[in-house]
Parts: sequence; C-alpha cells; structure tokens
Amino acid sequence: MSIKALRIRVTGIVQGVGFRPFVYRLATRLGLKGYVVNLGGSEVEIFVEGDENSLKFFVERISVEKPPNARIDKVFVEWIEPIGFKEFLIRESGSQQILRSVIPPDIGICSDCVREILDSGSRFYRYYWNSCVNCGPRFSMMFRTPYDRENTSMAVFRLCEKCEAEYRDPSNVRRFHAQGISCPVCGPKTFVFDSSGRRIDVDDIVSFVAKKILEGHIIAIKGVGGYHIACLASRDDVVLELRKRKRRPTQPFAVMARDYKVVEDIAVPFPEARELLESPQRPIVILPKKRDSKLSEYVSPGLSTVGVMLPYTGFQVLLLREIPDGFLIMTSGNVHGEPMCTNITCVFEKLRDVVDYVVEHEREIVHRVDDSVIRFSDGEPVFLRRARGYAPEWIELPFNVAESIAVGAELQTAGAVAFENKVVLTQYIGDVDEPAQLDDLRKELLWFAKIYGLKPSVVAADMHPNYHNKRIAVEFSKEFGAEYIEIQHHHAHIASAMAEHGVGEDENVVGIAIDGTGYGVDGGIWGGEVMIASYTNFKRTGSLQPFTLPGGDSAALYPVKPLISLFVLAGYSEEEVIKYLEKEGLIKSLPYGAKEAAITYRLAKSGRGAVVTSMGRTLDAFSALLNVCTLRTYEGEPPIKLEALADSGNYLDYYPKIKHFNGRLVVDVVDMLNWVLSNMDKRKSDLAATVLRSLGIGLGLIALESVKGLRNTKNFVVCSGGSAVNTHIIRGIKHALKSGEIGVKLPRKTPPGDGGIALGQIVIVSSKVSKHG
Repeated sequence: MSIKALRIRVTGIVQGVGFRPFVYRLATRLGLKGYVVNLGGSEVEIFVEGDENSLKFFVERISVEKPPNARIDKVFVEWIEPIGFKEFLIRESGSQQILRSVIPPDIGICSDCVREILDSGSRFYRYYWNSCVNCGPRFSMMFRTPYDRENTSMAVFRLCEKCEAEYRDPSNVRRFHAQGISCPVCGPKTFVFDSSGRRIDVDDIVSFVAKKILEGHIIAIKGVGGYHIACLASRDDVVLELRKRKRRPTQPFAVMARDYKVVEDIAVPFPEARELLESPQRPIVILPKKRDSKLSEYVSPGLSTVGVMLPYTGFQVLLLREIPDGFLIMTSGNVHGEPMCTNITCVFEKLRDVVDYVVEHEREIVHRVDDSVIRFSDGEPVFLRRARGYAPEWIELPFNVAESIAVGAELQTAGAVAFENKVVLTQYIGDVDEPAQLDDLRKELLWFAKIYGLKPSVVAADMHPNYHNKRIAVEFSKEFGAEYIEIQHHHAHIASAMAEHGVGEDENVVGIAIDGTGYGVDGGIWGGEVMIASYTNFKRTGSLQPFTLPGGDSAALYPVKPLISLFVLAGYSEEEVIKYLEKEGLIKSLPYGAKEAAITYRLAKSGRGAVVTSMGRTLDAFSALLNVCTLRTYEGEPPIKLEALADSGNYLDYYPKIKHFNGRLVVDVVDMLNWVLSNMDKRKSDLAATVLRSLGIGLGLIALESVKGLRNTKNFVVCSGGSAVNTHIIRGIKHALKSGEIGVKLPRKTPPGDGGIALGQIVIVSSKVSKHG
C-alpha cells in the first residue's frame, strides 16, 4: 500500500471546542498516523499520513462530523512527503502563528454537564463550575493563545488524579484534552461573604443563597465574565430596594428563568426565541411581557417587554431550582455608569452598599464580558449588545482590509481590529466617557492586536470633537506609527451594515442612519439621515426636518426641551407654548419650570443652539408631547417608552409630508406635530404608533427617491443606528420602499447601534487608505 501524507490547516472556531480530540478520534478510527496541534493564531494544524482514499475521506469528514460548537471557516490542504509516524498524537501546542483563527467565545453549560451536577451518583454532583469540551468559559479566562489550560486562569488549578485520567482517555468524548475541566477536588472553590467582607462558613452555598434571596436579600454572584446582582423579581419591595441601592430608578433589569417553561410563565416568546434562549450562547432576549404573571411591574417599568435569559453556569442552574417562582433578577454587578465588577476588591469597594452577600469563586476573570442582549425588530433578531457567547467571533468581509484599529463611538460601544478580510469586534465595552470603560477599551484592543500579531497602518475614530476615545486612537496612532483618520458617525453606521450584507468595494448603497446623536460635517447634531454611500464617500440626500435645540446635555435629559424647540419651529408663540406646557403638566418636568421653558424658547427662537436632525431628540419631543416620558434616566428611555406605548396601538390615517430644504429632502416634522395636537382626543397608543411609523415612512420615501437613477447599487436599503431596532419605524421604512420593490436590511451580526460602529469605521478607513495610500 502506497503511503501518502497531508498537511491540513483549519481556521474558524477550532480551539476550545473539542476539535483536536475529535480529529484524534477520526484519524485513529481510519487508521491514520500523524498529529494535531493548536497554533498561536487560534488555528489548528493537522499532519496525517496513510492510504490515499482514507486521507481523502478524512478531509471530507472533518467538516461533516465536527464538534457541535466548532465552526470551520477554511481548510487548507497540501500533499507532502510522509514522515513515517507510528501513531496519531495530540501534540503540545505551539506559539507559532501561521494562520489567524477565531478566539473561542464563552459557551453556556451543556445538558450533559447539567445532568452530572444533578446526579447524586456523579462525582460532579452539585459542582458549580462543571464543564467539558462542549461548554464553559473560554475567552473570559484567556491570557493568551493558543487555547490551552496553561494560557488561561485555570492554570493554577492542577488536575486531580481522576480528572487527569479522563483528560488522557481518548474514549472519554467530553473530557479528553478538554482544557477547562475540573471537579470539586481540583477546581475553583466557592465562598460566601457578607457585604462587610466577613467570610461565612456554610454547608451548602446554593441553599444558603436561595434562602437569603427568598428572605428578600440582594446577592452579588461571581460568574463567567463578571458579577451578577441577584434578587427576587416577583416582590415589588425587593425590586424597588434594588433600584434605590443601584441608583437605577427605571432602567429595566434582566431576569434569569429556570427553563423555557418558566419563560412562558412571564413572557410571550416569539417563535424564534426558544432557539436563541436555549442556544450555547444563552443571550438575554427581549420579549413581550405576559399579562398577570408573577413578575413585578418594577422589573421593567413603563415597558411592554422584559429581558429574559436561561442559566449558563452550574451555579445558576442549581440556584434557580431552589426558587419556587423559577425566576430571579440577574443584573450586572455594577454601580450606575461604571463597568461590571470582575474581582472581589471591586465588589467590596463599589457594591458594599448595594448587596447584602457576595458569592465568590477562585477563577480569575481575565476579560470582562457582559451578557449579550438580543431583541426582535419587526420579527428579526438584532443585537442590542454583543458580548458573552458571541464575542470575539470575527466578521468576514467580501474584500480585504488594511491592518487597522477602530475605537468605535462614545456610548454603548465596542472597538475593533482588522486584518485580511476579517474584523474582530471587542466584546461590549460600554460608555467610554467613564475612565474605567476607556481603560477597558484600550486594554482589549491592545490584547487583540498582540494576539493577532498586528502592525496597524491606520487607526479610526469618530469625528465628534469631544469623544473621549479619540485620545486612545491618537495614542495608538503614535505607538504603531499608523495614520489617524476620523470618520463621520452615520457614514460608519451605514458602512457597517453595507459590509455585513456583502456590498462590494466599488458599489453604492442607499442607507438610513437613525439614532440619538452623531456629529455632522456641518457641525450639527445628525441622527435621522438618508445617504447615498460607498465605503469611501457619502452624499446626504435627506433627513428629518432640522430644528434648533439649546441646552447642551440637559436637552437630552429633559424631553420637554426638544418639544419646545419643535413648537418654536412650528411658529407657536412663547405664551402659547408656556400655556400648553402648564395645561398638560409638562412644565413641572423642567427643574426651573416656566422660567427654564421661557429661556429654552427664546434661545431656540434666536437660533442659539445645535441644529438637530436627530431621530432620538425628535422621538424625545413626541414622548414628552404624549406625556410618556419627561425625564431620561437611562440611554434612549423616552423613545423606548414611546415604542412600548405604540406596541398596544393601531396606525391612524396619517401620511407624512416630504419637502425640500437646503438641497435635500426632509420629513416635515412640524406637520406631524400639528397633526398630533389636533388629534389629542385619540388614544395615545394609536398616536404613538402612527408617529413612529410615519417617521419611518418619511425616511423610506426619501430613500426611495434617492435610489432613482443610481447605477451599480444594491436593490436594498440598509438601515442602522440605535433607533433602527424600533419595530414601528422599520415597518414604516419597509412600507415606503415596498412600492419600489426594494428591501430593507438591518445588521444581524453586529448591533445596529454604536456597538457595531467600529466595523463601519474599519471598512471606511481601509477604503480611504487603498484609494489614496
């Protein structure tokens, strides 16, 4: 028999998912010899020799039989000379980086591991941190690549005799060469402290914590990528106490449910929701609330939805089984405006006055990783936050990009690095106007640049003059000797959606970018924009009707201020505006009442303020007009509550007007304002639904007009930005474009909001460098 040999290199998610043990079993089953090894770029190399037919079958079966959590992007195969191996080996990993591959994300506990922790006859019985080759922490505990135990925070936990035997046993499908495994003998120990830092000795930590929660206490629990704060979600007094302690008056809390049946007790899941909830990624999924459930109204006050997730660690599984309701609040362990704690020192410094007890385990959290959040927008799942379970999987593009770094936006942001045709978004970082989040962004971007061996030639940042992360973009530019380029915010939003949906380097697309705030090239505050865009350039063809908004940051806190500005634009007198605000009780929502309203009116009337086309500020105004929300206590609250009201409404007979303004088309918001004022006798939910849909229709009509006569353009409009998740707005856009048989595409792999903007920054700067460099 003629012996031949292959060298195979595989990229994708092929480390930390049982890929090498799978290759070992496949090769030995086919009688092949050689080795498999992890390499430093998170790729896997296979050398295999044997008869030609077996080798060809081996290559075929790699993709067919791969482990459930593996993802194969590319398989590179070359015929080489055989060496004469006597057996097939799993070799010690190497640091050499030949190809780059995906760093494995964290994976929720699998059903086999759950079965073991519930089995009194198993040695893993009630072991909180049970995992195997198919599940458990990955990215959150990695110091470096390749993914091997010694490169993670599990390195300090030496395998006991039984775990070592299973690790070495090829017949043990779940634990053979599983890097993160442990048991009660050799794994991380778990402890309980009170809020003063005093350790409490208890026989069964889960039972102790469940008892305290049922008594109404609030508990910090260390998990995979940080700490959660857990408490009852069914008792109003407990939820209100948590709100008081966290200084979070109305922002919704996430809920963790024991299983899907409990989800159905508190929510009304969409058909696709179960697959998401039970997936290995275990995201928070935003679902409609179920009426008359045991869920406290204060979990998500003023909203028609609740964010729900299922347990993804053994500790959570065991805890939820001891809660009669089957669900708990499980929210981020942080104080308002600051990042989630990842170590016990932070907990005792920051959460001492928030929690009563702390559950601590010994495994170090290397990377802070929040829970991912997904909602459904007109039936499509879209990210609000991309983190645990998904980050740092890369996004593949239809073209190559420059080696580059993008620092993203200011709020709810993530950064990115890029190489070849790959963009690697960091996990959700948060609001980088806070020093801790800014440091996180810097640390994560440098980590990815080092891991992937990058020498960036360009660094991208938003053109807003006051964004805090511009500082680190300038630092990176100097450190790497890279060009520094600033990108317009909404161009980046549209470009991110273009890249995700396969728009080519030389193609144009019509895009709609809708959000709260983005710095425009004219110095105004944009946020309701229609553009014809390529990756290199854009032309603004339309927007919402602009208005002058005085007040700076306070104008975003008090929705009555943009309402006053709209009244000014509509030609109402100061006396009429003050009288109306007093009659509707809106004047009380301003800290200085009528005096502040009058000053706001006069400043807007004289043109002293920012010129605004923002969807966010426009929605703020209508939210105030309908008395839905008159104080913003969290990002996007007035529009979110307006959408919640609209969810129970019907569309009325109103169609928006489009007019010309300064060489572009604008949606006539004044006409919409006057229509609402003349129909205030109608149900507020109907008015809210109609306003949202009409704003979408207006932008859709402008997009339809913008498409006419364009060449080399896709037959769809991309829509992005934080407001692009609003179902009623998206329905309006689709309605307007339907007559032209033009589709609408939202980002699906990245958040439409600022968490996905770094992708757009990358493709834009790469295009600029390639065109002009």
